[in-house]
Amino acid sequence: MASQKPAPRAPQESLSEAKARPWLHPGTRTLWRSSGKGAKEADHQQKESKYKPLYQNPVMNRMKAPVGAGLSTAALLSSSLLGAASLSPQRDYSFSFWQEIPEVKSRGLLEGLPSQQRHLQEAMFEVITSEASYLRSLQVAVFHFQLSPALRGAVTGAQLQQLFSNLSQVKGTSERFLLQLEDHLDEDVFLPGLGEVVLKNCPAFHRAYVPYVTNQMYQEQLMQRLMKGNSRFLHVLRTLEEQPICQRQPLKAFLVLPFQRITRLKILLQNILKWTRPDSELAKSVGLAHEAVGEIVSQCNRNVQAMKQKEELVILEKRMDFSKVKPLPQFSQGRWLVHEGELRQVLVQEAGLGYRPQVSMKSIYLHLFNDLLLLSHLKEDGRFLVMDYAWAGHVKAELFRAKPLGLPEWSFYLSMARNHRDESRDLVLKAGSEAQRQEWISRLTSH
Repeated sequence: MASQKPAPRAPQESLSEAKARPWLHPGTRTLWRSSGKGAKEADHQQKESKYKPLYQNPVMNRMKAPVGAGLSTAALLSSSLLGAASLSPQRDYSFSFWQEIPEVKSRGLLEGLPSQQRHLQEAMFEVITSEASYLRSLQVAVFHFQLSPALRGAVTGAQLQQLFSNLSQVKGTSERFLLQLEDHLDEDVFLPGLGEVVLKNCPAFHRAYVPYVTNQMYQEQLMQRLMKGNSRFLHVLRTLEEQPICQRQPLKAFLVLPFQRITRLKILLQNILKWTRPDSELAKSVGLAHEAVGEIVSQCNRNVQAMKQKEELVILEKRMDFSKVKPLPQFSQGRWLVHEGELRQVLVQEAGLGYRPQVSMKSIYLHLFNDLLLLSHLKEDGRFLVMDYAWAGHVKAELFRAKPLGLPEWSFYLSMARNHRDESRDLVLKAGSEAQRQEWISRLTSH
């Protein structure tokens, strides 16, 4: 697509590894279309273009890029969208909007174009501009941070892997996607096959984004631990973040970009559909792409929720004391915490004929899982001493009129047909409010 040009001379690397290395110079990038399985070409194709500001910057700045003879629309687009700075002289050439593309102007494509069609073109073009900006940020994350010798020397190999996960794979996926978008723009500036391009890349999106987003919880936890307990890491990180190439963005902002991007892509496709005729081929293809991207987002959300539930169980298991009952493995496949909280157990002692029963209360803590109910006492050390448990299928909760019986307000029955001793047991529990009582009864009876 674009003719090969010599890359601008890279800045000299200082003694501090925090300085941007040559391949990270904001003036240039090189994309490779990999000859993976099923590829038609065996050798790598290189494409040189320039970067736009980082993805986190919401302002659509006017881009600058040198304009030369023989450059295709996509090559000019890359130079404009992805360009931020260059050592070579530049002139203004804005490509922030579809209507500003040279081919659109030179062919007079805007003349007579309905307003709805203009909105549609700009909506489709935003997929390309935002992907280019996003890719720029990914390259900063990988080359400036992940491959930094100083940063790699401040953490272990396992920590580095957990911190960046498969970010390089995410970057490669974005590179290939952007190249295909540019190729299509060269073929037809109206981008009639944009939906097919997105849909074609959805399997790669799934392979890259789902594992990355799933790992984000552990990524965040590790980042917090390193910043609190690794002074060398903190110093290197601050030095790297202060470099101009980061545009005042911390590493955390770069690490959350993949999930933000796949979510935004779904929104961009939805916006395209808003301007597309429902009965058109474009609406059909973009609709399919929207559904596919939406499923990836949903899978990411499901995985994140599952990982949070798993982590929650692991932490909770460490706080459980089963010394008073038959031990029960807390962590099991498919188990998650539904609800928990402290209630009061109502103890009734008969006072004889003609006398009201004596009522006393003590604290009891309930952990309701999707398949299990634990009853315990909260110890001073923060652990839970489990006193009883029952499988959720053997548990029932019922309302009753407490006042006529001389029992506290907001009380309810908890019945366990079979507890850990294979015995039936009934308890009277008191909630802190009517709303809390209703919530507990609803939770207990729905399992």
